[in-house]
Amino acid sequence: MAIDISNLKVQCMSEIANIKSLKELEEFQIKYLGKKGIVKNMLKELSTLPSDKRAQAGRELNELRDFIEGQIDELRTKFEEEEKQKRIQKERIDVTIPGKRVEIGAIHILSQVQKEISEIFLNMGYEIAEGPEVELDYYNFEALNIPADHPARDTQDTFYISDDVLLRTHTSPVQIRVMKSKKPPIKIISPGRVYRSDEVDATHSPIFHQIEGLFVDKGVTMADLKGTLEVFAKRFFGEETRVRFRPHHFPFTEPSAEVDISCIFCGGKGCRTCKGEGWIEILGAGMVHRKVLANCGIDPDEYTGFAFGMGVERIALLKYEIEDIRLFYENDLRFLKQFR
Repeated sequence: MAIDISNLKVQCMSEIANIKSLKELEEFQIKYLGKKGIVKNMLKELSTLPSDKRAQAGRELNELRDFIEGQIDELRTKFEEEEKQKRIQKERIDVTIPGKRVEIGAIHILSQVQKEISEIFLNMGYEIAEGPEVELDYYNFEALNIPADHPARDTQDTFYISDDVLLRTHTSPVQIRVMKSKKPPIKIISPGRVYRSDEVDATHSPIFHQIEGLFVDKGVTMADLKGTLEVFAKRFFGEETRVRFRPHHFPFTEPSAEVDISCIFCGGKGCRTCKGEGWIEILGAGMVHRKVLANCGIDPDEYTGFAFGMGVERIALLKYEIEDIRLFYENDLRFLKQFR
């Protein structure tokens, strides 16, 4: 046994000298100190030795085990330090290299304009109401006094999913839904995306955004409508802005009007933008038609109301002097970054 132990130590030292990695070190440890390792098996054989040799052999085996453990600990520390240094070198950061520029996003210009318009009306006591973009024909046309054979449908041709289901052409259906579910007084704005079957050009798009307003109560008049829109125009375009009503026809309001503002570029003197007229159209409005009130279960002899609607894109085009509506949808960062 003594000779075997001495030779085993020499063998261990030879193998240790050739270990080059943590993996090889683990294999060496299992080979000699594992549950079925060489040293473990030799310890089991001690019981077969004569009693006068057993103690000496036991001491030599324990010394060999301590030696192997010491060598393993030393090599493990060495290899772990080498691995650490390799990782440090690999992950080393040169702080003198210019960093990557982080692009900070911003709210889209249409969202900015919609928010600004909404806040003006919220400050006047209006609430925001929303509804589905996929709408029933009844809410989009019939309830708004636009029956199937009405010529107004030609100007609001849209995308039909079925005979009775379509993509809404305005946010007016939201007004119908609110009037059917709530008793006056009603004071809401309804912003959102709408759809019409229009050819894409500098001023038209099959998808655009609207903000419509509705106020229904006892004693509401055309004077209230004009005063409301004058407040909006002055707050959005500037205190010097003037408002003009021109008679018009909408099936869902009576009387109806196109609403103009004094040209924000020339102050009403006449320029290329306003085509020399001094006025620019911004929205349509009028008193809610008696039939529309009746369709929603509101007594037109007791209540009156006004409604108005504007295109968010048109308002943005005017305010920021943009000439092509398509710029809003092309995601050209050179254009969008101007409105951060």
